[in-house]
Amino acid sequence: MAHIALDNDLPGITGLMAYRPDTAGPLGDLANALLRAPSSLGPGERELIAAYVSRLNGTEFCAFSHGAFAAAQLAGGEGLVRAVLAGDETAPVGGRLRALLNVAAEVQRSARPVREQTIAAARAEGADDTDLHDTVLIAAAFCMYNRYVSGLATALPEDGEYYEHAARRVVAEGYRGGTVRGE
Repeated sequence: MAHIALDNDLPGITGLMAYRPDTAGPLGDLANALLRAPSSLGPGERELIAAYVSRLNGTEFCAFSHGAFAAAQLAGGEGLVRAVLAGDETAPVGGRLRALLNVAAEVQRSARPVREQTIAAARAEGADDTDLHDTVLIAAAFCMYNRYVSGLATALPEDGEYYEHAARRVVAEGYRGGTVRGE
């Protein structure tokens, strides 16, 4: 049960966004800019970074949601996402993305500069300034989103298909309107 009385039965951040549409708009716009707007990283890669940070933070709703969104957009689908979220060093991702996941993990662990050697390793794998910027911002933003969802003890969906439905919607429409419903 959530720590606040929501006037809806929506899970995770969707319930919080429906409760406060005034904050949902800017939060949804930020998610859309970070995860859907044109970037040197594909939408699936950015969703995987969001899911990975959410898994590291222990926020199941966000890890499962963004994991489903990543799986719907990446070759390897659910198996690849499961391997990455489990911390499998042999997960079938390219060196650039693996290095960027390491950058994201450092951002998640501490509000300190990412170590020079981690940045150098990412650059050695082909990451450019935009990749590094976007990865750090996604990781930082998802620390905020995760704390929002976990801090208010939001519910997980009762229907296991929620994430698949939400993935279809996000892939087709993005984060319009500040909500992601499992419709």
